[in-house]
Amino acid sequence: MLLVLLFCLIVLPVGVQAQSSERPILKVLSFNILGGRTTAGDFNIDAVAKVIQDLEPDLVALQEVDYKVNRSHKVDLATELGYRTKMAALFGRAMYYDGGEYGEGILSRYSFVASRNVPLPFLEGQEPRAALEVTVALPSGDTISFVGTHLSHEGPEGREMQADEINRVFAANQYPTILAGDLNARPGTKTINSLEDMWTSTYDRDDPQPTIPSNHPKAKIDYIMYKPASSWRVIDRKAVCDSYASDHCAYLVTLELSI
Repeated sequence: MLLVLLFCLIVLPVGVQAQSSERPILKVLSFNILGGRTTAGDFNIDAVAKVIQDLEPDLVALQEVDYKVNRSHKVDLATELGYRTKMAALFGRAMYYDGGEYGEGILSRYSFVASRNVPLPFLEGQEPRAALEVTVALPSGDTISFVGTHLSHEGPEGREMQADEINRVFAANQYPTILAGDLNARPGTKTINSLEDMWTSTYDRDDPQPTIPSNHPKAKIDYIMYKPASSWRVIDRKAVCDSYASDHCAYLVTLELSI
């Protein structure tokens, strides 16, 4: 009995210490879901859910999300996708549209500690946009923030305003933060350069992995970024293209929280 007690006192704390030293690894997905309508023109939320389920992400930023809109049969898309993928779901309105609302969605394997929906500036005659943020506590005990957004498609001036506002609003974030979304801008543009002044992009600059159109990708406009640079390490990244589920490829990045 004495030997067993000594074993527990000596060996078990070492095991606990070794386990706690492992850093969290997160699979993060950005996916423009085309309002659940598919490239064939039908409404098939199960096809969208399957793309997400197959990739097994921990956090998902969804763009073009309808909330009880006529064109998508009055379905609450974020909630329905959360149900199908067994993830916590949140919708953030960017604008009222077609009898309902339109904006961003977030799915998470972890419950939300806090959330906020930040309206972004937009030019007259263009669609309003928003940045939806959640804060989650990981099983490791670490806390992080996750922001999903969709920048203006009408022209660069609106996107540049929105990028500047995202930098301003989230500059003082307390926790390590990930930004994900359809930014409607290619690498090297003023919009992306502005964001990269504060955020670190995850794409390979020698091979940016185009994300649109999903049937024959030619341009990269979907991104995952993070800050501060010292808090994260990219383990893997890939564009996953289902030419039926959406006109965008899903962009999946595996990150290690390094601090």
